Amino acid sequence: MDVLTPTSLDEALQARAERPGAVPIQGGTDVMVALNFDRERPDALLNLNEVNELRGWTCDDGVLRLGAGLTYAEVELAEASRTVGSPQIRNRGTIGGNLGTASPAGDALPPLVVEGAEVECASVRGTRRVPLTDFVTGVKRNALAPDELITAVLLRASGAPQTFMKIGPRNAMVIAVVSLAVSAGDELRASFGSASPRPVLVTAPRDDASSFAERVAAAAAPIDDVRGTVRYRRHALRVLTERALKRVLA
Repeated sequence: MDVLTPTSLDEALQARAERPGAVPIQGGTDVMVALNFDRERPDALLNLNEVNELRGWTCDDGVLRLGAGLTYAEVELAEASRTVGSPQIRNRGTIGGNLGTASPAGDALPPLVVEGAEVECASVRGTRRVPLTDFVTGVKRNALAPDELITAVLLRASGAPQTFMKIGPRNAMVIAVVSLAVSAGDELRASFGSASPRPVLVTAPRDDASSFAERVAAAAAPIDDVRGTVRYRRHALRVLTERALKRVLA
């Protein structure tokens, strides 16, 4: 297996164009699991750890730009980042990696969706922005072209009260049975994880708070699996939404 290690974004995009089959890796918290269990065996890895342009974050005229290489420990997305894995995972796992994996259980997705985040995708052909709700196209599928890399996530922070919750068999090192992000600005906004194949944004007027939990549960499309049943996941979403509303509307 070849390991390509560019030292600039231009080099990384050129390598991506020349070797579209190379799997990007930075934190490696998803990729290395797939390799160790022999679920993937690519011809090459595209190591992005030396690309400084992917790191850090900036705020320009109210728009936050979160570099794809930003770790959970660095960004602390509301309560979401503090619930991810272990300290080791939080210091290695990246926002770009979580979005690229496009798992329905990705903890970064719900809080980014409620804030209207866009994914910045770049290639040697140029740069484009894709709404996060369109970027994830299915279970572990995304809208990246073969020659593109995720370079950043962009959002205009609403400043609205918000919260993140999730349910799992234990409090740490667990994939969520369901997760939920809720904000209460000019309208109620919610997005959930582990209950649909792609991100869903649910909105309602603040006056409809009493029916919002049912609306969130109805928008889900969960499955039965080893972590939970359809019935349980819908029930959990109702309960989490009611609890979240008490926090954000207090």
